Amino acid sequence: MSSDRLKGLILPALAVLGFEIWLRAFPIASDALAPPSAAVMALVQGLADGSVLLATRDTLLGAIIGLGIGSSIGLLLGVLTGLLPPLDRLLEVSIESIRPIPSVALLPIGLMVFGFGYALEFSIVAKTCLFATLILTRSAVRGVEPRLMEVARALRLSPLARVTKIVLPAALPQIFVAFRLAAGAALIVAVTVEITINPQGLGHAMMTAQQALRPDVMLGYLLWIGIVGFAWNAALLLAQRHLFGRAAVSEAMR
Repeated sequence: MSSDRLKGLILPALAVLGFEIWLRAFPIASDALAPPSAAVMALVQGLADGSVLLATRDTLLGAIIGLGIGSSIGLLLGVLTGLLPPLDRLLEVSIESIRPIPSVALLPIGLMVFGFGYALEFSIVAKTCLFATLILTRSAVRGVEPRLMEVARALRLSPLARVTKIVLPAALPQIFVAFRLAAGAALIVAVTVEITINPQGLGHAMMTAQQALRPDVMLGYLLWIGIVGFAWNAALLLAQRHLFGRAAVSEAMR
């Protein structure tokens, strides 16, 4: 870890230490607050008995499969609308009408259609990832250098060959950025669905702890969600750097 990142940990560490000292020096009876050390101990206990890992499995399954479904559809539609302006104009009203609807607002409909369980979570996560991938993929495809398309026409490549040999390789760095953003949203939405309505995963476990008046367990789950999210994003950044180099990562973060 670089020295700059280590320096960035100083302020959060001081805040946590100050909160710990305050709660230990001036104990308060609260159903919502617990010392950070108690939250860490509750998290360690949950990891030891496997409950945290089982909840993590459920959440990641919902996020990953929903991400796969939504991103696949979004990629296909993004490429088609980016290459075919008439199709883009035909779908524009539908896309821009549905895209702004918050995914959580679709929970009642999803519950009636799928009931509780994985299918509900897959559908809501997929909706979020679909539009994030579609919009950025369409923009990436439109930004492909026109001279590359002229080369494809000069070589008399078929439409499918143009997409696979010219368009996708040229737009792939931006498409991966779209995938990374969709992946971050997938985890957020998966936890939100579990907190709101779906009885499984990390979100549900955190709400169960809150209802049982166990703030230490609730905050332990919150800490773990942050750790999982950090690791999730770090893995994607590592993959992006490995596939496209540091320049692509720096460009994407501007």
